[in-house]
Amino acid sequence: MGEEKKGVVLVVGAGPGLGGSVAKRFARDGYTVCMTRRYVERLDSLAAEIRDAGGVCHPMGVDARKEDAIVEMFAKIENEIGPLEVVVFNIGANIRFNIVETTSRKYYKVWEMAAFAGFLAGREAAKYMKPRGRGSILFTGATASTRGKEGFSAFAGAKHALRALSESMARELGPQGIHVAHIIVDGIIDTPWAQENFGDYIKTLPEHGILNPDEIAENYIFLHNQPRSAWTFEMDVRPWSEKW
Repeated sequence: MGEEKKGVVLVVGAGPGLGGSVAKRFARDGYTVCMTRRYVERLDSLAAEIRDAGGVCHPMGVDARKEDAIVEMFAKIENEIGPLEVVVFNIGANIRFNIVETTSRKYYKVWEMAAFAGFLAGREAAKYMKPRGRGSILFTGATASTRGKEGFSAFAGAKHALRALSESMARELGPQGIHVAHIIVDGIIDTPWAQENFGDYIKTLPEHGILNPDEIAENYIFLHNQPRSAWTFEMDVRPWSEKW
């Protein structure tokens, strides 16, 4: 990889699926990667994989719903590690409840994880990027970002809110040199969680009928590298066999 690093990338929600793949992809391209989950020990294997490949990473345990914790984390990265070039918000909260079983607590918690936490991360990223006039803020969306499915009222509400946030931010920050993009991931991502919960269904899918997280991650670095004359706001990715 060489010693020279391109800048700092923060991945909020770097799990064993897409978030981890995004972190590894930027690290492979020479970026210093900061990555978060609520419990830092859950990042141990991902951090080891990045470092074994020659990358530089800083795992952090942060509850992304807590404003003080997010503000402190961004300040720490900027003051001790380096200026943020890319911030990726990748918290999912894909939980199914029938509407009559959706308590206010459940709805609020899903909104906190998938929408409010995105606002906090996006706001703090903008604070540091605006004076420099550059940077990318990338939000991970889902099928629920544009259509609500039965049993997913909380998730769809939160993902619709995140999409609206990203669209508003793109219009405000684009003229100031900051690229804000929203990536709709339409379909099942091939992760250990998906294999455990939908294994029988996944076996019925045709070849390349499930989203590969490493291949999705290529789109994140592509978006960051886009020239300003041809920025994409919204990108959707899905397997060839997914109905839409």
